[in-house]
Amino acid sequence: MNRSPVIVWFRRDLRLDDNLAVIAAMESQRPIVPVFIWEPDEGGGASRGSASRVWLHDSLRALRGDLRKQGSELVIRKGVSGEELGRLVTETGAAAVYWNRRYEPGIVRRDSAIREELLEAGIEARSWNSSLLVEPQSLLNKAGRPFQVFTPFWKACLLRGFDKPAPMPGGNLKSPGAFPESVTVDELGLQPDSNWHESIRSAWDVGESSARRRLEVFAEGAVAAYSNSRDIPGVDGTSALSPHLHFGEIGPRQIAAAVSKAAGASRGAQVYLSEIGWREFAHYLLHHFPRTVDSPLKQDFERFPWEPDDEALRRWQRGETGYPIVDAGMRQLWRTGWMHNRVRMIVASVLVKHLLQPWQRGAEWFMDTLVDADLANNTLGWQWTAGCGADAAPFFRVFNPIAQGEKFDPEGDYVRRWIPELAQLPDKYIHQPWIGPPEILVQAGVTIGGNYPAPIVDHKKARARALMAYDKMRI
Repeated sequence: MNRSPVIVWFRRDLRLDDNLAVIAAMESQRPIVPVFIWEPDEGGGASRGSASRVWLHDSLRALRGDLRKQGSELVIRKGVSGEELGRLVTETGAAAVYWNRRYEPGIVRRDSAIREELLEAGIEARSWNSSLLVEPQSLLNKAGRPFQVFTPFWKACLLRGFDKPAPMPGGNLKSPGAFPESVTVDELGLQPDSNWHESIRSAWDVGESSARRRLEVFAEGAVAAYSNSRDIPGVDGTSALSPHLHFGEIGPRQIAAAVSKAAGASRGAQVYLSEIGWREFAHYLLHHFPRTVDSPLKQDFERFPWEPDDEALRRWQRGETGYPIVDAGMRQLWRTGWMHNRVRMIVASVLVKHLLQPWQRGAEWFMDTLVDADLANNTLGWQWTAGCGADAAPFFRVFNPIAQGEKFDPEGDYVRRWIPELAQLPDKYIHQPWIGPPEILVQAGVTIGGNYPAPIVDHKKARARALMAYDKMRI
């Protein structure tokens, strides 16, 4: 039996259960060297932003702790992935490198090159899918082309069916005689110099065990009402599993199995699983249309007459647009590194349609400030909002931030939480405080243009301007 070690290269799969690379390494009965390599500039566009680096810092600590409970250790290196893997193979005498696949275009190219280098050196190089329900390259429509509409894509996925999650085998991971040199998590420099990360950290419990607990609580409780509560940002109606899923602390097979077991074919379960389907669709589209990282899927939108404005972008980023539902969302994002999905759609619509700012500027801000900053999801979401991506119908839809606030936060609970200066306003004025009578504003301690801004643009005028811009694009 070959006793040469197997290197398990951890990436966006920071867990032990349902981790096919880990399971295969354990089944090989060979010593295992778990490795994480921090390559800050990997994959051109797939690198992590400031908020997600905070999450990664804590997730690596959690994984290291979980591995130590298994009698193992996480070896951490910083540098170019291929070069560090080559060094580790030499240092450990490893005969194999196992990993779970990633699907960002730049990462796919990088990983393919690494695989070829390893094979040429006589090293076994194997990879598995532990991050998606269906691999993007395995599914086409009846015409043999990629799907560009979600509903038929998801129907095809459901028809194909999904694998069950694979639990980690019993027993500890076999360790080599000695582990190679490693840096500490702190030495990676993932945390910002400011104390901004502390508010993000206080909002989350990070790691595989936390992800499992969150999934269990959601599957046994909130998922039943998900179809009704998912759009209400003032209640705890979503799973908030997206950052755990992004870093692979939990996998989609585990989520699908747990939700299906707990809620079966209920409306809530089916709607929630379709949201997992949108994540699949995002990765599918990015695989088949890699140019969409920076360019619109619908190429007519290359002619859209954007009006870049640094001050408008700054006010949006800081939650100072004067539209409470938007400002609440942007402040939630800054404080916690996360934003409710309904509010993500509203704030994105205001940026690209009310303010005519290029969608790429919003996507860049989200990538930097979201703990679940996922290149595929982010690209799909912003292109959908701008009207230039897949399934964006009607592409000229312009959300009314006042109506959206009144519909989905009717009593202003969400706004009051994140914009305390508006907390004393009656419900009637909470989503458009500028129309409040002077005496009401005084009683509430609100000064429009003082402690809370007037709307950055008038909704009706902004909507008309956006529609004119769409008309110009089509000429």
